[in-house]
Amino acid sequence: MGIFSRLTDIVNSNINAILDTAEDPEKIIRMVIQEMEDTLVEVRSSAAKTIADQKDINRRLGKLEKAQADWEKKAELAISKGRDDLAKGALVEKSKVADMAAHLSEEAKHLDEALKRNEEDVIKLEAKLREARAKKAAIQARHNTVSNTVRIRKNLNDNRIQDAFDRFDKVDARLDRLEAEAESMELGKGQTLAEEITNLEVDDSIEKELEALKAKAAGTANDNKKAPASKSKKAASK
Repeated sequence: MGIFSRLTDIVNSNINAILDTAEDPEKIIRMVIQEMEDTLVEVRSSAAKTIADQKDINRRLGKLEKAQADWEKKAELAISKGRDDLAKGALVEKSKVADMAAHLSEEAKHLDEALKRNEEDVIKLEAKLREARAKKAAIQARHNTVSNTVRIRKNLNDNRIQDAFDRFDKVDARLDRLEAEAESMELGKGQTLAEEITNLEVDDSIEKELEALKAKAAGTANDNKKAPASKSKKAASK
């Protein structure tokens, strides 16, 4: 298959239709992109050769134009010298050079058309290549999303997760037993009625003793106040 025949198939292809008929869309899109990239390289290489041929033809055309001018000058010189025969021969050579130049000009025209087609093909191919790459990115994103979803759902449905939660329940039950055991040790440690009454009696005794100490302290303070007053009266009498 030639470059341009394959290029036409790729450019005219419907990428979505290709993917719809593919068993592995991601693999197919990679193949399509690779084919496009390879074709693009070949088209650019062909375009480079066309440009090089154009430059060669233009250079040869320049030489032929110069040759025509030279033969025309020679014909003019021969005529000025009265040598019509030489002038005729010079014109014949000029005609041959003109024919060669016309042939090269026609070839240059074909090269221009080929280069223009190459450029159009490159533009179309690059557009299809961008489309394919975007499609590849979309497919990869969807594939990653689906893969993650499947992995998460598998994990959720995995018995190991349920086993782990069952272990948590067993730990909770064990902690409940330990807490119950600790609370049971406090049972029976509350005060009895007799103990509470005894505590009241003790509290009452302590209160009475406290009041007595307060009264004693208050009496001592009053005695101290009276003693300085008596001393003052005795001093006055003397």
